[in-house]
Amino acid sequence: MSDPLLAQLVRTIARPVGKSERHRARLHLLDWLACIAGARNSEAGALSGAISSQGWERATYLGNVLEMDDVHRTALLHPGPVIWPTAMSLPSASLDQRLDAAVRGYEAMIAIGAAFDAHHYAHWHPTATMGLFGACAAFGSLIGFAPIEYANALGNAGSVAGGLWHMRHDKDVLTKQWHIHHAVRTGRDAALHVHYGATGPQAILEGPQGLFAAMTREPGELANNGDGWLIDQVSFKPWAACRHAHPAIDAAMELRAAGKLIPPFTVETYADALAFCDRPNPTTELEAKFSLQHAIAVVADGRSAEPQDFAADAIAALADLRAQVTAAEDSAITARYPAHFGARVNGLELVDTLGDPERPIGERELIAKMHSLARWGGLPESEAHKAVSLALHEHDAAALDTLIEEWTR
Repeated sequence: MSDPLLAQLVRTIARPVGKSERHRARLHLLDWLACIAGARNSEAGALSGAISSQGWERATYLGNVLEMDDVHRTALLHPGPVIWPTAMSLPSASLDQRLDAAVRGYEAMIAIGAAFDAHHYAHWHPTATMGLFGACAAFGSLIGFAPIEYANALGNAGSVAGGLWHMRHDKDVLTKQWHIHHAVRTGRDAALHVHYGATGPQAILEGPQGLFAAMTREPGELANNGDGWLIDQVSFKPWAACRHAHPAIDAAMELRAAGKLIPPFTVETYADALAFCDRPNPTTELEAKFSLQHAIAVVADGRSAEPQDFAADAIAALADLRAQVTAAEDSAITARYPAHFGARVNGLELVDTLGDPERPIGERELIAKMHSLARWGGLPESEAHKAVSLALHEHDAAALDTLIEEWTR
């Protein structure tokens, strides 16, 4: 009889983290800092100040506000907003310990998430359901878990996994932010309880009354990256919109650069992009971020798809351009999804999207993203420079804690 899936996963998580993975983690740390910088003045930012006196905990409400958080395509989830607050939540931990914790948190969250199917994604918010596993593994790493402790804690975290998509049917609720906060706190607590002696069900995934039985119809296998780590497969998001809108934005950007983005505009893409983002008449900033029609209008108007391009004045200004956009499914593009997020705009088809591993962005682009979002969040340029230095070059964990405290007040 084979070991439970969590016991198998733990052997991967418990490996030493190498220098290259720590470097990769620093890029994701910078990306997360940019996201919280840009969200400081949001409604979620105001709420975060009331829920906690600790910067890392306030940051749980900020990392996914702008829809610019990192994403793993096949697991269909966003690790950064969950993993980084957890990795920052033990003041005594060194920066290397935090980077290692992040790598292990990404591994658990993505590996398990990739085993869940389309039925799960249709109803459940994977960043929430899988976030508990990621936070649990990250905090377990911080406090020095042995393999059996990881397995017990992950089992307990999974026993309360959840987070429904229904909030998509309401305007501008903060449920997605609550999901992140809940995942961080609950996953962290699951690890802490095991540290003090609790045990947990190691077959919580595949067991007869486990998560696969409750949340999927056709569960798959846990993901792995061979001798590497799954953090290397995570995509960055260059534009301030739902990831499902990014392929269309990317194609439209290429057409615009060639002088060929001419109305009317036809978008052909995969089914989930339509399910989440076929929204011809957005009325709020959040709806605009989930609108293929608005995304194309933004690019056609010569804009850069930054946060201001999805705000109320942009929504009003781009109504005529949105009216010239039609969106439809292309079955061949759907068949390649989620391994490839693709779209065709006015005949130009892109299989992979800027920011994906096949079309990566690097330090230069992420530094530019930091500066852009810091400006949007009302921070001086010096703060963006400081964040870049702390995330990419320094080892001063205490200074990083201070920065997060100050940004989230």
